[in-house]
Amino acid sequence: MKGQDIVLLLKLISLHRKELPSGASEQAPVEPVDWEDWQDWEGWDADGSRLILPEHRSHEQKDIASRYTARSLEEETGISKSQINLALNRCIDVGLAKKDRKSGVPRANVQALYGFIVHGLKYVFPAKPGEITRGIATAFAAPVLNKQLMSAGEFVPVWPDAKGNTKGQAIEPLCKSVAYAVRRDPEMYALLALVDAIRIGQPREANLAANLLKQRLGAK
Repeated sequence: MKGQDIVLLLKLISLHRKELPSGASEQAPVEPVDWEDWQDWEGWDADGSRLILPEHRSHEQKDIASRYTARSLEEETGISKSQINLALNRCIDVGLAKKDRKSGVPRANVQALYGFIVHGLKYVFPAKPGEITRGIATAFAAPVLNKQLMSAGEFVPVWPDAKGNTKGQAIEPLCKSVAYAVRRDPEMYALLALVDAIRIGQPREANLAANLLKQRLGAK
């Protein structure tokens, strides 16, 4: 398994949630009302970050399927098409993903993914704060957590990124395209920041992040 597999699975969950009509599921995560509050870089790209299905229901399934092609997933995550296909095959082989019976699109196994993130991710993809750099705030410094936790150090954790607006200690992202992926989708920013809090956080931080991630994923 590679870190990009986790990024792809989280994207599949984000896409699936956005298929649901407003109020259709209690488990659907709530995106921030003011997207600008989640902007931690220059040149926020809102295009493509919301996946609004057409009102004409006869085209719904076709429209949904088009968002799960290797090309579309590459555009949304920054992971190459060939790596998308390899990642999907790996995830299906180990039970972290499967194809939807009705639409044929790939779906993440939310419960299994959540269990792996909480109990195994920090051992498979460990991360430690590195050099001081400019980047995008992550873990307890990201908006999804920064109002609930106070940083104990002088520098906050960041994904290194030349367009980022936060100075902090570098945290190696799960894959190189994380900064690109979170620009495309604020829900991905929240999910990946929570995952990082579990990867690098102390028990209190990790437990809080795990509970918030559980809510956003709709895990049981």
